[in-house]
Amino acid sequence: MGGLIQDIKLRGHDLPKLEALREKGRNSFLSQGLPTPKTEAWKYTRVRTLTGNDFVIEETKVSKCSCKQHQTCCCTDQSFSLPFDAYEIRFCNGKLQNDHFHLPEGVEALPLTEAFDDPDIFHLLNKSFDMDKFPFAALNTAYLEQGIFLRIGRDIVLDKPIAFLYHTSGGLKRFACLRNLIVLETGAQAEMIEYYHYSGAPKSEYFNNIVHEIYIGRNAKLRHYAVQNEAFKAVHIALTAVKVKENGHFESFCLQKGADLARRETHVVLQEPDAKTNVNAVYMMNGWATLDTTTDVEHLAPHTLSGQLIKGVVGGQAKGVFQGKIHIAPKAQQIEGNQLHRALLLSDDAEVDIKPELEIFADDVKCSHGAACGELDAEQLFYLQSRGIGAEEARQMLIEAFIDEAFQTIENPSVREWIKSI
Repeated sequence: MGGLIQDIKLRGHDLPKLEALREKGRNSFLSQGLPTPKTEAWKYTRVRTLTGNDFVIEETKVSKCSCKQHQTCCCTDQSFSLPFDAYEIRFCNGKLQNDHFHLPEGVEALPLTEAFDDPDIFHLLNKSFDMDKFPFAALNTAYLEQGIFLRIGRDIVLDKPIAFLYHTSGGLKRFACLRNLIVLETGAQAEMIEYYHYSGAPKSEYFNNIVHEIYIGRNAKLRHYAVQNEAFKAVHIALTAVKVKENGHFESFCLQKGADLARRETHVVLQEPDAKTNVNAVYMMNGWATLDTTTDVEHLAPHTLSGQLIKGVVGGQAKGVFQGKIHIAPKAQQIEGNQLHRALLLSDDAEVDIKPELEIFADDVKCSHGAACGELDAEQLFYLQSRGIGAEEARQMLIEAFIDEAFQTIENPSVREWIKSI
């Protein structure tokens, strides 16, 4: 399996339930194997960079920053910071830096290794997705150790975002598996940011395998923003699995700009009436990268609502992938589900593969999906240049105008302007 199964000693090896879960993940991954073009869910995204045997999993010895050089440490790197206030939770080279987060009253946070002892917390692990359908989430389970449990209490409304800041330094082909378990209790409201950043050579090679399990209670709301800006040769595979209860709301936006191979997969289950979700994204790429945005929204109850807006800009010999699915169960009457994907191709060698899907087993629904790819409008370019704007500047203006519709779905103006500036 490309050296991705390694014999290392993980924290919690003396907990039988945890070791059994890890073994289940290992067996699931070995049974599924690495996805191939014959794997339907992965037929457009080839995991070509995972065939080597030289990825390294570092054992956890101390909970201190593992950066080798102080000047590139995520704790001091000023480029790895946010231009607005946030409650920061930092990870460095796949390890949680648990002395870097200070959260307000009503918010509980524990390193995952400390949360395993609580049966109520442990019971939530792997309950938001079917491990046998997600090979990399199964692999993540096999190395279940690093991450955080976060619970936002009943009716707590946070005054600023919680930011998960992931830093990777170059010099070692690290393989990191991180799992975050997030619970919003009834009436809670919060914003959460994922920001992936690197230091060192732009062509650093490493593999980040991330799983977020999110449970949104009744009348609770989470705005979730992700920015994937990994090194040009990195691999980034992430699954965000969400369950939403009655009148709960999960709103997400993802920007992908980095990595050689990346897949951001969002799976949302609207479990109870009046639950809703908005899953929006932008991907921008060049070179030879492959960036995959995959969404799956399940309507299991009546009066639920979902929307998806995905915009892509692809140049060079890069490849963009969008797979979007809306599933409507037989009992999910009077629901609405909408999906729209648009992409710009900036070169003759750029490629976009699109697979929109609707699975409808109810008869009182409103559903739509649309997908299209095209080039920059030559007439619009000519018009801008005729007004004295240079060719490259005109191209950039049209690109920014094209993707801005997706950026405008970000409600927080400070977060929106920061993401647009990256």
